[in-house]
Amino acid sequence: MKKILSVLSFVCCSAAVYAQELNCNVTIISDQINAQQAAEKQVFVDMKIAISDFMNNKRWTNDIYSQDERIKCNLIITFTKSPQQNVFQGNAQFQIIRPVFNTTYQTLLLTYVDRNFNISFSPEDRQMNFNEQSFTNNLTSILGFYSMIALTLDYDSFSKTGGSQFLTRAYNIANMAFSAGQSGWEQTGDVRNRYWLVENLQNQQLLPFREGFYTYHRLALDNFTSDPGNGRRQVLEFLNVIKTMQQSRTNSVLMNSFLDAKGQELVNIFSEATKDEKQKAFQVLSSIDPSKTELYRKLVK
Repeated sequence: MKKILSVLSFVCCSAAVYAQELNCNVTIISDQINAQQAAEKQVFVDMKIAISDFMNNKRWTNDIYSQDERIKCNLIITFTKSPQQNVFQGNAQFQIIRPVFNTTYQTLLLTYVDRNFNISFSPEDRQMNFNEQSFTNNLTSILGFYSMIALTLDYDSFSKTGGSQFLTRAYNIANMAFSAGQSGWEQTGDVRNRYWLVENLQNQQLLPFREGFYTYHRLALDNFTSDPGNGRRQVLEFLNVIKTMQQSRTNSVLMNSFLDAKGQELVNIFSEATKDEKQKAFQVLSSIDPSKTELYRKLVK
């Protein structure tokens, strides 16, 4: 049974329904590509259908999911160039979403910005084939990789390092794409690319992040309505763990992507804390996430 069944019993219906693991909303923005660059705008309609089918209809595990349990995610792709027919360049944002127990609130687990979403696609590619054991093309590798990252972090949030099996599979996908010479998987240069995201998740120096990721979601957020004081204490401890790790791994794509997802949520968590807790939260948050200092300053005004 999927971990959520055994841990939280989220299933509302009496009969188990076998469903795919992901429920992904796909958006493609192509406004920057003019008619001369891509005469057939229908290609983006076909692409959205193909990507949605891949993300939502492919099974990755033998676990039992109900429709309500499927992991929600958003994939927003923005194309900026089409240097030749059926070749598209741009960026993407991938968000992974998790429900919080005993509430209607849904939390962003991660917001990953992929600055090198360069693919080829033609109408003949609508039936996308993918084999985890070999490289087919960059698009299916990216989508398979995103799927594995979603599974990794979702399972990690319910069980300490519970997504390790999916993390290994994501790493293999990244290595095959790198070996095929595809962009966005380089092991040097851009430390925010896809390779470095999976490297950060696998790196033993950053293991405390994955362990704290579980504490933040399963122990703090899931129990926040019944014990907010303890939840704030656990979140603050985790933020200080991130601060310590940042000293050795500056500009970590994993930690930055986590903070990109959590800014407003962290303000909400500490909004009713004591004055001392608010001050401590502001100090650590403005230190580890300086780009959002003005947002965090709300805690001490």
